[in-house]
Amino acid sequence: MTAAENVCYTLINVPMDSEPPSEISLKNDLEKGDVKLKTEALKKVIIMILNGEKLPGLLMTIIRFVLPLQDHTIKKLLLVFWEIVPKTTPDGRLLQEMILVCDAYRKDLQHPNEFIRGSTLRFLCKLKEAELLEPLMPAIRACLEHRHSYVRRNAVLAIYTIYRNFEHLIPDAPELIHDFLVNEKDASCKRNAFMMLIHADQDRALDYLSTCIDQVQTFGDILQLVIVELIYKVCHANPSERARFIRCIYNLLQSSSPAVKYEAAGTLVTLSSAPTAIKAAAQCYIDLIIKESDNNVKLIVLDRLIELKEHPSHERVLQDLVMDILRVLSTPDLEVRKKTLQLALDLVSSRNVEELVIVLKKEVIKTNNVTEHEDTDKYRQLLVRTLHSCSVRFPDMAANVIPVLMEFLSDNNEAAAADVLEFVREAIQRFDNLRPLIVEKMLEVFHAIKSVKIYRGALWILGEYCSTKEDIQSVMTEVRRSLGEIPIVESEIKKEAGELKPEEEVTVGPAQKLVTEMGTYATQSALSSSRPAKKEEDRPPLRGFLLDGDFFVAASLATTLTKIALRYVSLVQEKKKQNSFIAEAMLLMATILHLGKSSLPKKPITDDDVDRISLCLKVLSECSPLMNDIFNKECRQSLSHMLSAKLEEEKLSQKKESEKRNVTVQPDDPISFMQLTAKNEMSSKEDQFQLSLLAAMGNTQRKEAADPLASKLNKVTQLTGFSDPVYAEAYVHVNQYDIVLDVLVVNQTSDTLQNCTLELATLGDLKLVEKPSPLTLAPHDFANIKANVKVASTENGIIFGNIVYDVSGAASDRNCVVLSDIHIDIMDYIQPASCTDAEFRQMWAEFEWENKVTVNTNIIDLNEYLQHILKSTNMKCLTPEKALSGYCGFMAANLYARSIFGEDALANVSIEKPIHLGPDAPVTGHIRIRAKSQGMALSLGDKINLSQKKTSL
Repeated sequence: MTAAENVCYTLINVPMDSEPPSEISLKNDLEKGDVKLKTEALKKVIIMILNGEKLPGLLMTIIRFVLPLQDHTIKKLLLVFWEIVPKTTPDGRLLQEMILVCDAYRKDLQHPNEFIRGSTLRFLCKLKEAELLEPLMPAIRACLEHRHSYVRRNAVLAIYTIYRNFEHLIPDAPELIHDFLVNEKDASCKRNAFMMLIHADQDRALDYLSTCIDQVQTFGDILQLVIVELIYKVCHANPSERARFIRCIYNLLQSSSPAVKYEAAGTLVTLSSAPTAIKAAAQCYIDLIIKESDNNVKLIVLDRLIELKEHPSHERVLQDLVMDILRVLSTPDLEVRKKTLQLALDLVSSRNVEELVIVLKKEVIKTNNVTEHEDTDKYRQLLVRTLHSCSVRFPDMAANVIPVLMEFLSDNNEAAAADVLEFVREAIQRFDNLRPLIVEKMLEVFHAIKSVKIYRGALWILGEYCSTKEDIQSVMTEVRRSLGEIPIVESEIKKEAGELKPEEEVTVGPAQKLVTEMGTYATQSALSSSRPAKKEEDRPPLRGFLLDGDFFVAASLATTLTKIALRYVSLVQEKKKQNSFIAEAMLLMATILHLGKSSLPKKPITDDDVDRISLCLKVLSECSPLMNDIFNKECRQSLSHMLSAKLEEEKLSQKKESEKRNVTVQPDDPISFMQLTAKNEMSSKEDQFQLSLLAAMGNTQRKEAADPLASKLNKVTQLTGFSDPVYAEAYVHVNQYDIVLDVLVVNQTSDTLQNCTLELATLGDLKLVEKPSPLTLAPHDFANIKANVKVASTENGIIFGNIVYDVSGAASDRNCVVLSDIHIDIMDYIQPASCTDAEFRQMWAEFEWENKVTVNTNIIDLNEYLQHILKSTNMKCLTPEKALSGYCGFMAANLYARSIFGEDALANVSIEKPIHLGPDAPVTGHIRIRAKSQGMALSLGDKINLSQKKTSL
């Protein structure tokens, strides 16, 4: 075993700037110094030995002058010293001096101070020399009867490790510990003893458990945890034992310790799939989430609940617990609430949807009364989206939900109001019976809407769905009320006549960049005229928007007025009333046009908006049947198409989910009966404890590619040439936050290479954890060196370095072989993820780093190029399949991914097929990548550049 692979028990911080002292000065301090000086000298000796110094001359000095001291600090340091000092001669025999040390430790094991006894016993756990341990065995056994629990529990650990490593020294250990366990009262000693029996003699552990199975609830939590582990292991290995222990696990669900409850619930689920067991475990998880204050714990336990839900037979049991799960919403953390709402939504059924909606409505109303907190708005949005999904899946609920939600259209938070508006738009289109109710509520809250974006949406809904004469007149009244006195220009000039200063102050602010729906930039004017604020406050909302220079809402109003005017004409037969209504609508449009052209608004009207309003005026003046059809029928049809496409997509994704979960059994699959299964076949179910241990150590077995050899060999990097004196290659194993480099070093010369050291350095957000230890390589010998590198963020990193060595017997300087660079691939940290269009646009506007990559490929099909990019970047395409289907010579798609560090990466692919260059012309265009950090944007761009071209096989 190489020095790098030796088991490490003790970590010591070393100050790097200190100069290593000489052996003579250390010897002097250890012989003649006082206790303080000896302590410092001993610390220096330990550090030097850890750094590879041998210091054999100091061994006897320490035995003579330091070992007899009774100072506790020195005794503790000596334990570390004896652990790391070489105890054998080069030929493997024990050093003579160690007999003296052994005698000193026998005395320490009989020392009256329990701290010295206990720490000596702990040290003995780390000794690997049977000759040293043999004389100490009677003293170790005697420690089992010591009055202090610290000594007894360490004695148990010492006996366990000695029994495990050298069984011949204490063959009766299990029997001895069993007797000790029966009479022991201290919880920590019982736990250590029981732990030993589990691993050394499981039958004895089971015998003990059988005798006290009814008292398990009264044990300490540390012992209960070990009992849960034993029951799991026994039942996993021998399923017939389940009936014997399952009651014990049920009882442990009532334990006072959260850790025991969590483990017991996890074990119960793996041992039994009966509905009562699943319900008890789920109830236990829910109690844990509610009672535990730590958000991380809540999230972990929620994940366990979500795992339970994934099992088709468990889902029905969990559906009855939806109301209990919703109790978790009392937690203020947004992430916990998000997961809880998602879980509740997945479990909702026609039996409990009514209760769910009542709870969510209460939660929505609560958010209205809470003092503003940054997460309150986001939580409200989550609730609105959940209610939206419930109403779409269970249309009967929509009538209860809509009146409550429509109050939020006047909310200050635009995002929550936008979600409500989207929901209302879908509901009014889908549910004909609810249209009168929605229109009525919309007219009630219309004047209170504060956001211009929501105002536009509300205008569109009113214009589209007001179908009675009364509703149309109500809309016109609301618009007049919201616009104030007309003509606007004259009334504004009158108002300001005596109040505005002769010269208007014009300030130049920074030009604001906005991102439009398509991802292109729209720049707003930097000129803004400041006016007295007091008069703006009492302006009607629509008038305020127009005077602020937002004329897009005016174009929307013009369309709405045109729709309702055309509908009014078809409803009312009197010519006089028809003309009067159309004239009023035209007057409103004309006065807005007049205002836009005047100098009163902060920003003048745009040409697009002028065109739109002019078009509406023309349509109203002519009233042609064709225009009537376009305005009143085709608009609604396009919305209907969009909603049905969206619904289809949702159904498809749900179908895929359910297909994933439903285990399909082929007609000729063998049926396995639990009672007839051989013991060795039971191991097909993985041991959960083993899996979690492997995951913690980073040794999780990933599902390798179809050809396992190919997948592992892909990660081997050659570091030196075949003709170099030292050949090296590295296997790069990426495990989430760290990278393990397993470097194979081969001595290709006929000389012995001494102090062969792998020296590494890193570039990027990588950090070398420890320096690999030097090796000695025999002629044509090879060795493996492991090096750990920590990763801090998602960006391409480079590891470079060299191998230095001395040739045995040569007088020359150290030799050096420079290694090739190892490039760490960003793809190991990036995973596909989903987000809504609104979230994508928001992030696109917020992220400051953009990398524009020009398409340079040999692929000639647009869809094939997109799939190639998705595969090589690990990103997910957010643009629906329907939008990408068909062929029109160009394509635009949004891609999204998230790294394991929680960083987001966005990309917009905009590509076209240059038809004028013939059918075999390659795809052209651009890919724009946006990320919060520069490293991620650049690394992703590099990855796309490297993998754009399709390699011919």
